[in-house]
Amino acid sequence: MKKLLLVSFSLLSVHFTNAQTPAFCDSVYQWFNEIKQATSESQQLWRHNLYGPMLLVNPDTRQVFANEQDSAGLLKKTGSIYIGMLPSEKNIANTAIDWSGKKWAMIILPLPPDFHERINLMAHELFHRAQTSLQFDLREVANNHLDEMNGRIYLQLELAALMKALESSLAGRKQHIKAALIFRAYRYSLYPGADSTENEVEINEGLAEYTGLITSMRNRQETLVHFQQEAAILLQTASFVRSFALYTIPLYGYLLHDSLALWNQDITSHTSLNAYFKKAFNISLPGNLKAQTAILAQQYNGQTIIVAETAREAKKQQELAAYKQLFIQQPHLDIALEKMNCSFNPGKIIPLEDIGAVYLTMRVTDNWGVLTVEKGALMHNSWKKITLSTPLATQGNTIEGDGWKLLLKEGYTVKKDAAGGNYMLVKQAD
Repeated sequence: MKKLLLVSFSLLSVHFTNAQTPAFCDSVYQWFNEIKQATSESQQLWRHNLYGPMLLVNPDTRQVFANEQDSAGLLKKTGSIYIGMLPSEKNIANTAIDWSGKKWAMIILPLPPDFHERINLMAHELFHRAQTSLQFDLREVANNHLDEMNGRIYLQLELAALMKALESSLAGRKQHIKAALIFRAYRYSLYPGADSTENEVEINEGLAEYTGLITSMRNRQETLVHFQQEAAILLQTASFVRSFALYTIPLYGYLLHDSLALWNQDITSHTSLNAYFKKAFNISLPGNLKAQTAILAQQYNGQTIIVAETAREAKKQQELAAYKQLFIQQPHLDIALEKMNCSFNPGKIIPLEDIGAVYLTMRVTDNWGVLTVEKGALMHNSWKKITLSTPLATQGNTIEGDGWKLLLKEGYTVKKDAAGGNYMLVKQAD
């Protein structure tokens, strides 16, 4: 799922309640034509034209604008596009979705006002729509080490070295790419298994974002500015655990693009991207990674990064203690997941030891109804249970707590365990 954009699209800050106006429909038709042309021109990238069914969704009204008819006829043709409503059981996110007989690329409105950013976003989600047909598995794994202080430090050093490589001449790039791979290797040495778990996400999200980058048709200067802006956005996110791959693989891939434009066609679901890039850039790593890392860190603003991350770590420990008290130690509400579908912001996830992760914002649909979270919920590692803070108010089938709302379907209710003091969602007997 493409990261939720952190910038304000002031030029498109419209309320879409009456968005079926001819002018807006003309804009939607233009956006579809833009991405159709861009994917056609870049189809050599995957030997496949990624253009296909697309849904642009207004998150406030759930109104959708599509480039083609759905199989069930739920969308009605208006001019040159199709308009309808997304049912409440479908979560809204930048993602690929199966709905009404087709697989769609879903994108949240408003779209970026910048042409290149708009194409980048749409191409990213079109890759996800075509991902299985391109023989890439859909896999999500945890990288909680990237919320640890050292994980964050050496990821930022890796990205800083890659940015230096991007800003350098072709002849001067290799030393920075080697430094980036040294920082990466040292991070892997600190967290056994990280090479595998990071690779899973980089295959899934990194290749999608690289596809968006190449399809966006930026020139070299525009690409440099794009990466500089993206680096600033990354530092504003609460966590790197899911968002990191949106930066690593596009950077490595773009740096390799000059000498091997279609390198991505060598990649399969089982490729080690780390090993691939070391070979492609013809780089051998030193034996003493720790010593080399300490020396190189000073060349990439290492001291400033370490100071900032040390301060963040102290604050994080206070937050984790508060979340443990909220979701574990004091009374809370447990919800068992039955047939769950959820959407969330990948930049707002806080791992909570070996228990799970606090998702600061999310929307979950299940057999029991719809849960909307705005101030945090604990998703357990099993993905079979969500824990919320204590319920504060009940009105009919709507239950609310601090920063969350639960809309229950008939047959479900929340009960309090008199002995333990906790609440749980239960299905009423017929």
